[in-house]
Amino acid sequence: MKVVIFCGGMGLRMRELSRDLPKPMLTVGDKPILWHLMNYYAHHGHREFVLCLGYQGQAIKQYFLKKQEDVSENDFVLSNGSIQHLPSEMNDWSITFVDTGLHTSIGQRLKKVQHLLQDEPMFMATYGDNLTDAPINEMASVFSQQPNRTAMFLCVHPSQSFHLVRMTGASSDTQVVGFESSTTSDLWINGGFFLFRPDIFNNLSHGEDIVPDALNRLAAQGRLSAWRHEGFWAAMDTPKEMFTLDSIYSTGHAPWAKWTHAGESEQPQP
Repeated sequence: MKVVIFCGGMGLRMRELSRDLPKPMLTVGDKPILWHLMNYYAHHGHREFVLCLGYQGQAIKQYFLKKQEDVSENDFVLSNGSIQHLPSEMNDWSITFVDTGLHTSIGQRLKKVQHLLQDEPMFMATYGDNLTDAPINEMASVFSQQPNRTAMFLCVHPSQSFHLVRMTGASSDTQVVGFESSTTSDLWINGGFFLFRPDIFNNLSHGEDIVPDALNRLAAQGRLSAWRHEGFWAAMDTPKEMFTLDSIYSTGHAPWAKWTHAGESEQPQP
């Protein structure tokens, strides 16, 4: 199944780290978060990628070209003066790089790659800065049995806690009567991992975005599903979140990196 990855945004909240690199190229461990995301999909059998590029898109192209061509990036055999590259995780990947504009919305980036997807029974899509251990093949299997649905998305709990304030009255200067520690167990947000059928494009007009425009329309028509995921999910929107992901990966037991976990794989699907 094809996987569309939106990796063209400017990453303004990460600007101190992403002036020279697009956010998907910021590293977790020694690899870009985009590499982790693509390995997550490839581990589950989905190795045909469409990258929607924008800000600093050339850096993403150069990374993958260098990784394919540079012997310092790969294992190799040197014999009688010739170099033989050994197989790498990218050997069976197909990556289409598409410049979708600098200031383009997510929905319009998707429209710009419609010609690559219109013959697909269904396809996957995600943002270029989220990681999860969600069972993506199980999610796809359920969606495939919902022919009346155009889209499904991953629902997750917010990763940050906060405090609720209880007040009296409605004026701007009102009495506080207490604080409550929030529990996110009953809160759900869009986790940014999507499954679409091609008729998503019939519900995405010029200038509109996927969220909220297209998905609100589909919800009103009863053609939108959500997959509730209680496991790991994290967005990398701030330097603190990047350092947290880096720390998790350094343990050797990152939940999303199932390709490193012996005996913990889902059954791959084509």
